[in-house]
Amino acid sequence: MSKGVKIVTIGGGSSYTPEMMEGFIKRYEELPVREIWLVDIEEGMEKLETVGKMAQRMWDASPYDVKIHLTLERREALKDADFVTTQFRVGALNARVKDERIPLSYGMVGQETNGAGGIFKAFRTIPVILSIVEDMKELCPNAWLINFTNPSGMVTDAIIRYGKWEKVIGLCNVPVGAMMAEPELIGKTLDELIYSFAGLNHFHWHRVKDLQGNDVTSEIIDKMYGNDSGIPANIHDTPFFIEQLKQMNMIPCGYHRYYYRYEEMLQHMLDEYNDPNVGTRAQQVKQTEAELFELYKDPHLNYKPEQLSKRGGAHYSDAACETIASIYANKNTHIVVSTKNNGAVPDLAPDDVVEVSAYIGAAGAKPIAFGSFQPAERGWLQLMKNMELCVEEAAVTGNYGLSLQAFTINPLIPSGETAKRVLDELLIAHKKYLPQFAEKIEELEAAGCTVKDEVAKNLN
Repeated sequence: MSKGVKIVTIGGGSSYTPEMMEGFIKRYEELPVREIWLVDIEEGMEKLETVGKMAQRMWDASPYDVKIHLTLERREALKDADFVTTQFRVGALNARVKDERIPLSYGMVGQETNGAGGIFKAFRTIPVILSIVEDMKELCPNAWLINFTNPSGMVTDAIIRYGKWEKVIGLCNVPVGAMMAEPELIGKTLDELIYSFAGLNHFHWHRVKDLQGNDVTSEIIDKMYGNDSGIPANIHDTPFFIEQLKQMNMIPCGYHRYYYRYEEMLQHMLDEYNDPNVGTRAQQVKQTEAELFELYKDPHLNYKPEQLSKRGGAHYSDAACETIASIYANKNTHIVVSTKNNGAVPDLAPDDVVEVSAYIGAAGAKPIAFGSFQPAERGWLQLMKNMELCVEEAAVTGNYGLSLQAFTINPLIPSGETAKRVLDELLIAHKKYLPQFAEKIEELEAAGCTVKDEVAKNLN
């Protein structure tokens, strides 16, 4: 790495890429980037070129001489990489629309990383990430893989469990959002507080102490009601029951609303689904994306536009840059990551991937011990982790029975004939991206199974 750092981004045509460039430019003095390769697929070529030109303008406006390379050839890019970041979406936003609309057409939660939609995002993504890992073993065996492709926890777990690749860290922007929003609620700054996170990706809790070791979690909980609680833009702000939070003396992540306030969240989703002028979150994001790429085409734009913060994943890319800088410079920075448990959460197995506070340095992530959860949270955690393990194995093997098992134990999917119908429709809708299920999909189509939702049915 002494000659400078080579960074490869898979999914380089993403609308988040300018935020990542901003993060690398900001950290150049501690992370001397030599070259950046942005990789995408044929269907993403136009976006890749648009984002690539903008990324180069951002570097040209900086004091640093960094060359942006664009390619559709992943293997060409990966050779001798120091860091590989992954931020791709198999099937693009149209696939997310299907993940949301098909379950909602049956009165079931349709969401990008939770419930049936989250399971299918994992089904499409895990085989692709494992193929990337195989290329890395050959072309850049010493590289670190920094993953923020969702569902980040399951994808990271699969990389270690099935890809046998240990040099990986999974990231999410949700903890970043909490740490940015909460301190000011109690008149503090982040460096005056100590945060402790533990759980799973999009299913974690956290506690907070001040620098004297006093627990201030309850104080933040009191202030959260009536204030901005740091909820990501893609989650409807239905408040938690304060009595529940007070009992656990922890702050759940925004996605817990789908579990703690299921009725209200489902109703909000159904209202948007049934309103042709609004549509599901994915349909709204498609509009935001279109606006962003129009901005990116401006030959004079050489900085990250404010509109990017409207995307639910704001701060993802900055977290990736800090993680890479922390590994490169052995900074031992506190970052919340998905990594091997190694005893940080005794309620789960040591080799389970968990999302926890960790110190990030040259050796990767060193998880900070959180301790055991109380019965309610422990029950949730163990159920959700075992559901994830079923999903990962089904994604790798294409086992339909195991997919049904995952659907049956997922708390957001009412079990029974309707759940099976949603599973079958999603398999058909995503046929192009699910070769591991090809035999079952052929059987379903022969039996006359089709997609009910007209919007989802007509998306390519």
